[in-house]
Amino acid sequence: MNITFRQLRLFLALADTGSVSAAAKATHVTQPTASMQLKEVSQAVGLPLYEVIGRRVHLTDVGRELAATARAMTVSWESFEQSVDAFKGLSRGKLRVAVVSTAKYFMPRLIGGFCKKHPAIDVALEILNRDGVVRRLRENLDDLYIMSMPPADMDLHDEVLMPNPIVVIAPVSDPLTKSPQISLNDLAGHRFILREPGSGTRMAADQHFRKMRFHPDVRLELGSNEAVKESVAGGLGIGVVSRHALHGLDKENGVRVVDVEGFPLPSAWHMVHHAGQKLSPVALAFRQHVLAQNQAAKRRAPAR
Repeated sequence: MNITFRQLRLFLALADTGSVSAAAKATHVTQPTASMQLKEVSQAVGLPLYEVIGRRVHLTDVGRELAATARAMTVSWESFEQSVDAFKGLSRGKLRVAVVSTAKYFMPRLIGGFCKKHPAIDVALEILNRDGVVRRLRENLDDLYIMSMPPADMDLHDEVLMPNPIVVIAPVSDPLTKSPQISLNDLAGHRFILREPGSGTRMAADQHFRKMRFHPDVRLELGSNEAVKESVAGGLGIGVVSRHALHGLDKENGVRVVDVEGFPLPSAWHMVHHAGQKLSPVALAFRQHVLAQNQAAKRRAPAR
């Protein structure tokens, strides 16, 4: 099978973008050239690799296998390039990180500090809900993944980064915010505003509710912490969010943490990657940067 590395990169761009024209643009070739090269790849394999439905490219089973192979080869080559650069004393390359949406409150600062040290490194940051991050993890699309509650059915290298306490919030004017510790059953008459099913915050809350045999009256299920906070501030109900969504405070933007028995729920952020995956030099450097910053933050934290 005679397929060039450049053609593999083009096919991988096709798989990622779903469009021949977008793949051509991503690999800096003309669309006619891209179409011709993709045709040659299909001919070399001897089986259809994709089909166009409604102006969108859909890979066949063989096409998906080829895309996975091309991705693995590309990652290996980039790792080799970074190793050569490391021997030369240089620091260039690409880092791919996928994080759950709540991590957006602290990840940009970590990445910003890393980029100041290594300005020639390009960073691709994906911010998704937990289901989206787990999907990318299963497909091995990134170097590192940061989430709470990593999937238990995968063999992962798992490092705990920092606590991710889950709290109950209510509008600042709600009498609940003035009460000393109340029981979960005292909230039975209130409407709840929760994150969408599949988010780490929702999973932690649901596990606790089941353990306590509590059945919340769910009014809304929303896809972001900001939407939950705004809905709570607007008086639509009480919410359950990560304290990180409040920037570590007890009060923010019209909402306040409620002192509920059993809360904050113990949760933590994890940095994971596949156990058998050999991290690139750039990914190793970023991992070390994150762990060092985390240790520094722990030393600065006041004793409780």
